[in-house]
Amino acid sequence: MKLLIYISYFFFISEFILMLLKRSKKTSAAKQNDKGSLLSLWFSIMITLTAGFYITFYGLWSFTNNIIYYSGLLIFLFGLILRWCAILQLKKAFTVDVAINKDHILKTDGLYKKIRHPSYLGLFLILVGLSIAMNNVISFFIILIINFIAINYRIYIEEKVLIEEFGDFYEKYKAKTKKLIPRIF
Repeated sequence: MKLLIYISYFFFISEFILMLLKRSKKTSAAKQNDKGSLLSLWFSIMITLTAGFYITFYGLWSFTNNIIYYSGLLIFLFGLILRWCAILQLKKAFTVDVAINKDHILKTDGLYKKIRHPSYLGLFLILVGLSIAMNNVISFFIILIINFIAINYRIYIEEKVLIEEFGDFYEKYKAKTKKLIPRIF
């Protein structure tokens, strides 16, 4: 269980570094319109993970509990890799706040060919992995439901800005891709 706590610290630190280094600058942003979605996402992640860890049982685990734990860690790792690949593919276009740079070009290839928000899918998988590894059904549902709502709100805000900026081009891209999960959602 200590490993899970250290991994969640690593996740928090990596996201904090992203927040410090990848904020849009007012001089380079053509549009900025976050509407509090970054703050609500941070708040929901911190509160739900804290609650999840607080109510998780830390006693002796059976073989099944250990399988669940390591499965959760694998999902976490996959989500982390997916999130960082999506961020790296966007290069300078990635910002933690909802912003369109003056020279912004819509990314529609790579991970973005099938899904519009692979970094949010990665974030959601990170949270799914952590919640599974906690081995607690209540922790699982608290973390997933609240953060799913926060991530969807964030996507809603982001897509409004993208439609304003790219118009029909984004609408066509939106029609041929899924929001988070290829061929499903």
